[in-house]
Amino acid sequence: MSISGMYMLNSEEYKQEKIHEALEMLYLDRKNEFRELAEVLLPENATSTMSTWREFVLNFSLDVECAFEAWSDQIPLAQNSPQKALTILRRLGHGKTSMNQLVHLLNMSYNLSTEFKEIYKRLK
Repeated sequence: MSISGMYMLNSEEYKQEKIHEALEMLYLDRKNEFRELAEVLLPENATSTMSTWREFVLNFSLDVECAFEAWSDQIPLAQNSPQKALTILRRLGHGKTSMNQLVHLLNMSYNLSTEFKEIYKRLK
């Protein structure tokens, strides 16, 4: 598993071995959510040709959680916060016809992120 280029997973708070183990555990329970987000975020057939597609989806989900924390004033706004928010919304909103569909994807991303962090924290 390579996490190069995935800046949320490459932070100092995560160890690569534990990332892999936590991701495997999360994927077992949330396979459908990963696939649904991959359909929106990645090109067609990327799940069969891209070996790090699950890491990409997880990295995106961690980014959504970080953006939410900035939107809700839990953390201070970074200089790139407006661009990050617009990128997230445009990526998830592409082809959607209602806010409910967009919010569903945002919630799914946020939940994957929080569940990953909880699993990661409990691993020894």
